[in-house]
Parts: sequence; structure tokens; C-alpha cells
Amino acid sequence: MRTARVTEATPDASFLYERLADELGELVTRGVLRGGDRLPSVRRLSEERGVSVATVLAAYVLLEGRGVAEARPKSGHYVRARSAADPPVPSVARRAASPARVSTAAGADDLIRAMIDGRGLVPLGCAYVASELLPLRKLNGLLAAVAREGAMLGGGYDELRGTLQLRRQLARRAVAWGTFLEEDDFVTTLGASEAMHLSLRAVTKPGDIIAVESPAYFGLLRLIEGHGLRAIEIPSDPRTGLDLDALDDALRTAPVRAVLASPNFSNPIGACMPDENKERLVKMLTRREIPLVEDDVYGDLAFDGTRPRPAKAFDTAGIVLLCGSISKTLAPGYRVGWVAPGKFRDAVEKLKFAHSVASPTPTQMAVAEFLAEGGYDRHVRKLRRVLAAQSQIYREAIARHFPEGTRVSRPQGGFVVWVEMRGARNAVDLQLRALDRGIAIAPGPIFSARQRFADCIRISTGHPWTPRIERAIATLGELAR
Repeated sequence: MRTARVTEATPDASFLYERLADELGELVTRGVLRGGDRLPSVRRLSEERGVSVATVLAAYVLLEGRGVAEARPKSGHYVRARSAADPPVPSVARRAASPARVSTAAGADDLIRAMIDGRGLVPLGCAYVASELLPLRKLNGLLAAVAREGAMLGGGYDELRGTLQLRRQLARRAVAWGTFLEEDDFVTTLGASEAMHLSLRAVTKPGDIIAVESPAYFGLLRLIEGHGLRAIEIPSDPRTGLDLDALDDALRTAPVRAVLASPNFSNPIGACMPDENKERLVKMLTRREIPLVEDDVYGDLAFDGTRPRPAKAFDTAGIVLLCGSISKTLAPGYRVGWVAPGKFRDAVEKLKFAHSVASPTPTQMAVAEFLAEGGYDRHVRKLRRVLAAQSQIYREAIARHFPEGTRVSRPQGGFVVWVEMRGARNAVDLQLRALDRGIAIAPGPIFSARQRFADCIRISTGHPWTPRIERAIATLGELAR
């Protein structure tokens, strides 16, 4: 078991246990260490690496939290064995016959409030990464430095398009996304939610018909409802995403004004469209001059480390409005997002001024500095590995505890799984019963304009695996029976 030697003298020693855990986790990923293998004793690894016993213990605890290792009483630490059973993926939704006004599912307000504001609940409902997995201390330090160095910062509004430093960093990162955008192609926003709001306002008017993937993130459905739009639900495959044949049929039979989709690791099913499908999608819409509002908030979280290209990479006519943010990867509370609106930039800028005038300067500058110094890339590389391990361990637990025949999505990025329980109780009823047990989940009907998916739930895998979460999954399985 040979890896680069990390010692207490290594710079940034306060995070030494994390690097040690990463090295061991990488050996498991590469197959050097396999399920059931015994890890070196705490004392032996301490002596071999020249680190303290406390450092090794902290690394092993971190590996346990990631679902990579397990402690066996009086025996030591072992690589966690993977379950041989891999549940099948959920079925593809039926095609919707006609457009429908989005109607909030019964009880959705209470359920969403519980997912977002519920204190003490097991957090399986709302899609966010646990704060202990985020570099908040470093980012907050940068924010403090920005405030100290710019004593008068915040005394005026930032420029309409957003802080230049951040837009420059986004333009540089766009190259890695497979698309070429300049700093003036971006407008910064209050998270991706505002980016999507401005984009929809720019390309539609109340009463218009838009096509959405099904199931779709309930926050986007709320936006559609608030804008007075009608939605045609287009089936989405759990592996390849939007059914382009079904979309083509919808475009032929209805006056669709825009398409709203998440080609990379869509929420809630985690699908990632192949590049050839993204290219076909953009060409299909370009021919008809129909804009695509693209939600790319999960694009950086590919488990294999290969950042998939957004549909925007295939856009030659400016019809794609690319929306993103740091909320899923870095700091949701900073509310830093952006949109690259293509040929709709002027409309988006006018709407931005009317909606919020400008985005906060200090948080944009702190994020720009974090991107510039390389901290973001290092953080995301680690986060991808952790989320990949957590996704697998959650799926295995669902397969163990839920009723026979349960189907679970197999995402290759992000941190949500879609669970289909054939013949189970209504998902909204299941959510209410789960809340009584202190568990928050997201019921399937809130992911549909027509309140479909009554036998489905979405579970977030963004929190490290703990005995408390395992008990919650077991309880959900009992309730589902």
C-alpha cells in the first residue's frame, strides 16, 4: 500500500487527517483495497506515516462517515463491503397528453417548510450538502479579508452584470465546461433561482406553454406556477435524461415557447444526457427558434471527475440561457449565481435591475478569490469522491430496508436519488408519517405539474452516513411497507 508520504510537517497540517483519509479512499476506489480488507492498525499507521494516533483515528472516523470503512469491536477497521444487490432504476414516466397549469401538490407548502426549516429532523428531504463537507472557514476568511481591505465596500451598488472579478473567473471556467464565454456574457444573480426566474421572464409571458422534464425539480415548478405558465411534461430517462422523441412530438403539436431542462445530473433523478443528445436538443430548438433555459447547478459534481459539457457548449445561435451557482458545491448561504443568457442578455439585464438592482459585492469577490487561487478545484475534487461514496451507501441501504421491488436511480453525479416504491402508500402520506418520526423526505407529487409520482420519493445523499441516518432509512422502509 504505497502512497505519497504525508507527515505532520506537511504544510496545512490541520487538515492532515483529511488527506490521509483521501489517500486511503483512493486506494479503495482503485481496487487496491477491497471490501472486507483490514486497514492497518491505528498504531501501525501512526508509526509508518510519522503522524499522531489522533490523526489516524480522525482519518478513520472520516472514512466511516463517508461509508468507506467500518469499525469492528476488538478487531480494528475494515473496508466496508459493498452489497451485491443493486436495485433496478425507476421506470420512465408516461407522456403527458396536453399542457397543464402547474398546481401545487396537496400539503406541499408544509412539506417544503419542514424540509428547509425543520430543525432536528433527519435531513433526507432538502437537496444541499452538509456544511461539514464545505470549505466555509476558508471562504468566510476570504470574505473577512475582502471586508477589511475594502473598508467602504458595500457603500454603493455593484455594476448591473456583477463583479468583474467573478465574471472573469466564470469566463475562464467556461473553457473547462467546453464552451467559450467572455466576461460580458455573464450576469451574476442571487443564486440559480434568480437566474432561472430572470431567464423565464425574458423568454415567456403569462399563459405561454413551456416544456419541462418529468419529474422536475419542484422549485422550478414553483417558478412556472408563479409566472402563470402552462407546462408540458416530457418524460426523462433515469440514465439519459430528456426523451427527445417525446419532446419533438410536443413541439410539433403545441406552441411551445421555451424548454426548461437540467441536462447534467437532473434533480430529482440524477440523469446526465449524452453529448450527442445535448447537441440534438440544441439543434432541434435552434431550428424552431425556441430558447432553452438550462439549469446546470450540479454540473461540477460528476462522480468520475470528468465535467460534462452543458448544452450551451453546442449553442451557435445564442438560444441557450445557461444558469448556475455555487449553492450545491460551495456555500448556499452566499447566494452567488449567474446566467449566460446568449442573445437574451439585454432582456435579462433589464429584468435584473427591476428585480434586485444588483447582486451583493462582498460575497461575489470572496468567491472570485476562491476560484482564482485554485481552492475551488481542490475542494470539488474531494467533494466528488465523498458524494460518490455516499450515493452508493445510501442506495445499498434503501435496497436492504425498503419493500421488495423498490427501484432506485443510479446517478453518476450530484447528491439525490429517486426512489420508486411500487404498490406503496401515497408518498405525501408517507412524508407526513415520516415527519412524525423526525425524518424529512421529498414526496414525488411535488415534482410534477400534474402531481404524478405518488409512489415515489426523493432522498438527499448530501450528508455523511451515520447510524442516525441508517436508522431513518430503516424506518422509512418500515413505513413504506
